[in-house]
This record gives sequence, C-alpha cells and structure tokens, in this order.
Amino acid sequence: MRSIALRVEHKQQQVLSPRLQQAVRLLQLSSLDFAQEVHDALGKNPFLEGDETDPETPPDGATPAQGTAPAPAAAINGTQPAQTTSTDDIDSERESWQADGVSNNRGRGEDGDLSVMDLMAVETTLASHLHGQLNVLNLSLRDLVLAKAIVESLDDDGYLRLDLAEMVDISALEPRATPEEIQIALRRVQSLEPTGVGARSVAECLLLQMPAIECEHERRLAERIVGEQLDALAAKDVAGLARRLGRSPAQIEAACDRIRRLDPRPGWRFGSSHVQYVTPDVVVKRVRGQWTATLNPYVVPKVRLNHVYAEMFQRHRHAQNAELAQHLQEARWTVRNVEQRFATILGVSEAIVKRQRHFFDYGALAMKPLGLREIADEVGLHESTVSRVTNNKYMATPMGVFELKYFFSRAMSTASGGACSGTAIRGLIKDMIESEHASAPLSDAEIARQLAQQGLVVARRTVTKYRQILRIEAVERRRKFAAP
Repeated sequence: MRSIALRVEHKQQQVLSPRLQQAVRLLQLSSLDFAQEVHDALGKNPFLEGDETDPETPPDGATPAQGTAPAPAAAINGTQPAQTTSTDDIDSERESWQADGVSNNRGRGEDGDLSVMDLMAVETTLASHLHGQLNVLNLSLRDLVLAKAIVESLDDDGYLRLDLAEMVDISALEPRATPEEIQIALRRVQSLEPTGVGARSVAECLLLQMPAIECEHERRLAERIVGEQLDALAAKDVAGLARRLGRSPAQIEAACDRIRRLDPRPGWRFGSSHVQYVTPDVVVKRVRGQWTATLNPYVVPKVRLNHVYAEMFQRHRHAQNAELAQHLQEARWTVRNVEQRFATILGVSEAIVKRQRHFFDYGALAMKPLGLREIADEVGLHESTVSRVTNNKYMATPMGVFELKYFFSRAMSTASGGACSGTAIRGLIKDMIESEHASAPLSDAEIARQLAQQGLVVARRTVTKYRQILRIEAVERRRKFAAP
C-alpha cells in the first residue's frame, strides 16, 4: 500500500518580472494595436503625458495626428480656400434642410451654429440611393410601399435573400399583397441603378446586367454560359464550354472575359468601405549611396513621464498612496518599454538592410537566404525576440511595403553547391509566368524543369506551393485561346 509523504525540491526556473512581461507584450503588438495600448495608458495613468508638439514642424503648423500617417498630398495641396458664408446663408440652408425633413440637431453647436459634424460628408447607402430613385417615380402609395419593403430587405451585396412569400408579411398591407404585386415590385427594384440589384442569385444578378453587352451574338452566348454553365464559368473550363456549347475556344474566351467585367456584388458600390491601411514602422532610403533604415516618426508615440506629478508624489508619499505608487512604477515601465520597443525594431531593421542590401539594389531575385539566428546574433537578442519583432511590423522601401519577416527565407541548394533563397525563386517563377505565351502557359512541372536547367533544384510540389503563395492560377486557368 502506497503511503503519502511530503518532499521538498529545489528547482531553478526563469520567471519574467512584470516589467519584462509588459515589454514582451508591447513588442509583439502591431503599430495600430501598440498606439491604442499607449493611448489607453495615457488615459488611465496620471503620471504619463503625451507630447502634443511635433519637433519636425513649426508649432503653428498643421501636423498629422500622432500615430497616423501623414495626410495625402491631395488633401493638403489640392484643396481650395473655403469661401466665407454669412449667417443668413447658413440659416436659409438650415431651413431648407429642415423643410426636406432632415434633422440637423445632431452635431449643432451650443450657440446654434454649425459644428464640424454638420460639415462632414455623409456616405450614401444602397437603401437611400434606391429610395431616392423610387421617390421620383409616379407610383401609387401601395406600389411604393411594396418596392420600399423589398429595398429594405436587400443585403449589403444588393441581393434579396428572403423568399417572396415573406414579403407579403413584411409589407403589412391591407388588403394583403398578392404574389403578382410582389413580382411587379421586385422587377421595379431590379430596374433601378445599380444594375443587378435585387437579384436572388449570382446568375440572376449577371443576367440583369447582360444588356450592357453591345454585341448581340456575344450577349446571347454570355447568357447561355451564365444560365446553363455557371459552374464551368467559375472553373474557367474554356475547353469544356466550347465543346458543350458548340463554339470555338476564342468565342468562349471572349464571352467569359466580358462576363468577368460585370459586377456580381452591386451593393458594394455604396456604403462605407473599411480599408485597412498598413502603416510602416521603418522607412528605408538610400543616403549617400548607402541604404539606411529610420523609424517612421508617425508611429512613435510621444509619451513621457510627468515629472511635476512624480515629484509632488515623492514629496507627499505615505502608505495610503499604494495605488499611486503602482501607477508611477507602471508609468516608468511604459516609458522605458516604448523606447526599448522602437530601439529593438530599428536594430533588427538595420541588420536586415545590411544583410539584404542586394535586394534593395536589384529586387527579389537578389534576396539572400536569411535566418532568425543570424539577425539575433548580430543584434544580441534571442531568436524568439527577433520573431516577435518581425511579425506585424512593416518596412517601406522604394519597391513597396513589406513585412519584416518577408526578408527571411531558408536556404535552398543549387547545382553548383551554392545557396539561393526561396524568395528569389518565387521572384524567378513569377517572371517566368509573366513572360509565358498566353496560348501555351507553363505547367508547374515545366517550371521545375526550367529551374533545374538554371541550376536550381526545386521539386514540382514546391513550385506549386510558391505559385499559390504568389496567388497565380494553375496552368489550365491561365491558358488563353487565340482567335482562329
């Protein structure tokens, strides 16, 4: 029978201090998340303050907001001076807006004048755009209600996903709407702009846009492809379409190309389009013949310790102020960690630029194999730290904006005994595909064979993986058929 006993063990293990834990967490954040983290710290910690002035611009000059990219040149140089508007003009415009049934109380200043919110442009939604067209049509109240009910039921793509039978209950008319009335209301909505709105499927959306094809023969062929062979169209099976429809591959290719110009999501033209822009952390430029890396000043938050509050606290410190003492300690950690974060990013970036200077001179084909350990040894960091730095951090170069981890790739041996990076091979594959003949594109096996002739031993499946990374379609979908 086993007995229960106590045993004492001595074991050493590495435990990160709270400051180091904060430093590691801040280091792996992207620029956007890091700016938000610092902004939250400024709002919660009384011992932190932001520097409101930008040393690179005059105090009375207009400066970009901290943590954001500079304003586009068109927004600075392309605008005209605002015209002066009298109070009478504003009052008359306000009365006209109120007469149209639009309330402008939201955003109005306390003194009754217009505020900044009144002057902001309001994006037109799909529903408001369609309602505006319906309002100018000579419709009875019943027809207008049915059409507006369908408009309100459209999704963001501009499609009607509900069954027409459900529209009877949604419209809530007395007497109840008939299926024929619902069909007429749907056709009326489908006749509005943008063309294709109100469709119940992708095929119907494309068919509604067919009148835009001027050539009658090409339009009829496109209608057959969309109505009968939509799956083959999506698969870009030109040979199969030509065989099934009894047309030449060139005719099928021309019709498919015209179909691809149609808009399968007409609703996307309206409403807000949330575009996520990448703000580079580091900017690389050639200075006196040498490539140099510098921090992007617009991603470096201007945060510092409020020495006035810190000195006042030190003079009146006692046991009841434990919470303030913790805030002061966290403020000092935050300032140090901000400096350490950007010093680490800059150090790693400078090491990358030094190792990959041929890339900046000649492009992706000159990219050298590079591992995390090489950079870690050069800057005196651990590999895991370099990995955190290279994730979600971006470098702006004359060739474009790249994530820092883009410059790392494993070495691939060549026939001559040398080494070549995977990035360089991907660049070579891209150039080979771009220069291929449209009617005879290169297969992955053929690309691998041509690479072997150049001394680069690359497996066919590796070529396939690199082609997919480059978002290049397979050979069957890249083939273009020439006219007979």
